[in-house]
Amino acid sequence: MGSDLIIVHTHFHKRRTGVTRSVENVIPDLKKICKTYLYGYGIDGEKITTKELKKLLFSNKKVVVHCHRNNEVLKMFWYRFLGAEFKLVLTRHAETNPSSLTRLLLRKSDAVVTLTTSMHEKLGVKNTKVSHGVNTDVFISEEKEGLPNVLQGNIILCAGRVREAKGQKVLLEALTKELKNHKDWAVVIVGKVDKPEFLVELKELVRRSNTGSQVYFINETTDIVTYYQSSKIAIVPSFSEGFSLVCAEAMSCGNTTIATKNVGVHSELITHGKSGYLFEAGNTEELRDLVVKLIKNELSFIGEKGRKEIENNWSAKKEAKGLANLYKQLYF
Repeated sequence: MGSDLIIVHTHFHKRRTGVTRSVENVIPDLKKICKTYLYGYGIDGEKITTKELKKLLFSNKKVVVHCHRNNEVLKMFWYRFLGAEFKLVLTRHAETNPSSLTRLLLRKSDAVVTLTTSMHEKLGVKNTKVSHGVNTDVFISEEKEGLPNVLQGNIILCAGRVREAKGQKVLLEALTKELKNHKDWAVVIVGKVDKPEFLVELKELVRRSNTGSQVYFINETTDIVTYYQSSKIAIVPSFSEGFSLVCAEAMSCGNTTIATKNVGVHSELITHGKSGYLFEAGNTEELRDLVVKLIKNELSFIGEKGRKEIENNWSAKKEAKGLANLYKQLYF
């Protein structure tokens, strides 16, 4: 299908983010469907040069450029101004209300992709929902014993940007008191720190609770799969998400996953009690109750069911098919 289509995904961002990983996840499966290239920087993969991009854009071939940020769209519109003829797709990665510039760019694009049902319904611009997918061949359920420099064998993982909106403070407020009653359990927080003062605040909370030997802070790593596979529970306590790839990745690796209700795609990914567990954002008592019941085996570890949910409904293969269908509709 669409073998005569040429797809170019752009990435103009120095820092690696969830957007970066989402593009990297889907590219291998898109390449199996149609010719697909990367253009830009800050992302892993074979990329085409500006000269090669121009050759494609100013040809008579059926080219679709799929952008993910405003700066990428603006550059592509410049090529259109110069006479290039191609179709432009823009993914909206945030749940927040778009700025006036973003809304203009969305409306000027040939197609808009949204990631969640909420985003799809509330954006106010015609769009097609194609949720991110996980590379289920990489994020696999393979139990590993422990992590280097983590003394405890039972790990509760929280992965993602370390900032207030991601809810790490809620996590620690919920669990630090309980950790002292379960010495064989640890909390591992992995991610790039946005504001050093927030990390200081988190470490002070740990110090006051006297749980420093059971709480670990790890800088972002390219080997996040090992952290998922070494953990029994993954918690995604965020207050806001555009999608929440971390939640899907944790489930794909077989973690029993606890995430905030109605944030990003959490409530679409997780059926409470069946494929994971949900709690109200900011509700430390609710989160504490879920974790303690898991530790005491009063709730079931259901990571295998979470993995099945991802395999069946949230794989990168499924995302690639959805995007390919959208690209095809732009020309045929």
